[in-house]
Amino acid sequence: MAIHKAQPGIPVAALCWGMAMATYPFFGKVAELVGRLSAIQGDCASAEVHRRMSEIYGEREGTRRMTNMVIQSLASWGAVERIEKGRRVTRLPQERIDSDALTVWLIEAAVRYARKPVPAAGLQSLPVLFPFNLMRPLAYLVSNSPSFNLRSEGPSNQLVALREG
Repeated sequence: MAIHKAQPGIPVAALCWGMAMATYPFFGKVAELVGRLSAIQGDCASAEVHRRMSEIYGEREGTRRMTNMVIQSLASWGAVERIEKGRRVTRLPQERIDSDALTVWLIEAAVRYARKPVPAAGLQSLPVLFPFNLMRPLAYLVSNSPSFNLRSEGPSNQLVALREG
């Protein structure tokens, strides 16, 4: 709420996305799968998303119905478009994120979703953040944020972790 009050022009969909991703692992997993599957060609079959979600959460009607609901939310928030009567999901143009505060907040939501440290070099291309083009210098923002710890794992691999406490 503080980000929205301080910068009312930022995309509300990005705030909703971050909230849903950090709070609901099911939402995050659908978003991640759509991001991964559509990364190369820009679209994917919704049946493939359903199949992979069923592999993770079990072959239940609820899994299929909830996956459809999440895909519809992605479409409503302007991240994807459902085509061919909903059989395919295609990416829409990425939303540019120029706000330092929103960028840090989205990264924090992604790390919370992952529930483990995330490689700093891969922050820009996290599949779960596919609808956003993070324009700010990510390593600088992460290193100056009180929310994160940067951990080194080997000579050239840095991980972004949530600060404890």
